[in-house]
Amino acid sequence: MSDQVNYQQLEQLITGYWKSQSIYAAAKLEIADLLIAGPQTPAQLASVTQTDAESLYRLLRALASIDIFEENEAGEFSLTPLAEPLRSDHPNSKQALALMNGEDQFRPWCEIIYSLQTGKPAYDSIWGKSIFEFLSEHPDKARIFDKAMIGIHGRGTEAIPDAYDFSKIKVLADVGGGNGSNLISILQANPHLRGLLFDRPHVVERAQVQFEQAGVAGRCDLIGGDFFESIPQGADTCLLRHIIHDWNDEKSLTILKNCHNALPENGKLLILESVINPGNDPFMGKFVDLVMLLVTGGKERKAEQFRSLFQQAGFKLTTIFPTATELSIIEGVKR
Repeated sequence: MSDQVNYQQLEQLITGYWKSQSIYAAAKLEIADLLIAGPQTPAQLASVTQTDAESLYRLLRALASIDIFEENEAGEFSLTPLAEPLRSDHPNSKQALALMNGEDQFRPWCEIIYSLQTGKPAYDSIWGKSIFEFLSEHPDKARIFDKAMIGIHGRGTEAIPDAYDFSKIKVLADVGGGNGSNLISILQANPHLRGLLFDRPHVVERAQVQFEQAGVAGRCDLIGGDFFESIPQGADTCLLRHIIHDWNDEKSLTILKNCHNALPENGKLLILESVINPGNDPFMGKFVDLVMLLVTGGKERKAEQFRSLFQQAGFKLTTIFPTATELSIIEGVKR
């Protein structure tokens, strides 16, 4: 009996992409948005989405079998708690995450052997450029990426102010801060704090409206640039969330040394990432590590690897603060 259960478990793992790509299709067709008004038949949904009604029914039936959507006796489909976050207007929407993973970030997984053989990201091989170059040239994909990052990092963003004391920091620079959601959350939780968002010019431009809507634009400077060249001075703490994991050690050191140059004496460095622990326990960071291999060329790291990077960049790693999520806050002080 146990052998049979193990076989079934393995089969489910092998065919896992069947479910993820079905969810992607529903997100792409905006099915959850269409069902906000109430239950609809596949024919009604097909008319709006310009799909074949019978084929769409087969998709919805499969998703309903895993609690995404529900079919009633009249053959109509409606939202379920698990389907609600696929709405574009949901406060914890995962629609963009499904789109990103179902399209340009799905293809590198088909070329995983290339990355394992070369140590290089399959993404670059497929698209002929890095993900960051690709996004800078495709604003529509960049908007999806931004929303997907909010979907991924939402719980972690909420956990950060509870896990770390920002009261002694005067100016916090969010280096590579993207759409600004992380810095906005910290500023809202710490009224005394001033912020500095630093990222590529086109990224900073997209972030401006977020700070205005959050009511913290007056306490934050938005500066465009390249963290491989230099980082603006003026902050007493540099924060990098899910930045170092995008890069190999050599490029990561360049970023950290530029942070060192920008900070005053005894300035602090905060890296917010997963810390890989030894052993076989389940940990999503171990699979995120494969995403980094395939998509960006970076990696997740163990505590001793962070310690080594800090030391080489001129920082002393002082404390690793766990949060309520898999995210940790790795604190260092400029030496």
